[in-house]
Amino acid sequence: MKLLPFASLLLSAGVLGAAAPATETQPVRVVVSSLASTSSTVKLYFYNTREGFLKSGKWAYMRAVKPEGKPEIALSIDLPRGEWAVSLTQDLNNNDKIDKNFLGIPTEPYAFSNNIRPTVAAPDFNECKFLVSGPGRVVNIVLKD
Repeated sequence: MKLLPFASLLLSAGVLGAAAPATETQPVRVVVSSLASTSSTVKLYFYNTREGFLKSGKWAYMRAVKPEGKPEIALSIDLPRGEWAVSLTQDLNNNDKIDKNFLGIPTEPYAFSNNIRPTVAAPDFNECKFLVSGPGRVVNIVLKD
């Protein structure tokens, strides 16, 4: 008789645990071409919120990739479904930061998803976003120097 309540508790815990959906990810391939250097690190910042876009430390994922002598890099990453945007920089002098001039404009190469080329101000999330909704998504970015 005492086993029935215990068994019910275990069964309901198993059912409740199974009901919680896991975050489904999809493979995304990011290809960056026209690198300014075939040896300097490229840093890719992946954002999934408008509020955090281009704010230091507010990215969801960051990856640093060495070109290993090639003028192009390709990175595969699993991202949860939804809207994403990518910004990237190439650290030409390997000082682990993006150098800027006195106006705050980057002096090292940078780029954004959708190949947005801002002229006056940084782009917003909506300009750079792309949708991750299934496998096979490829994001091509041309680096601006």
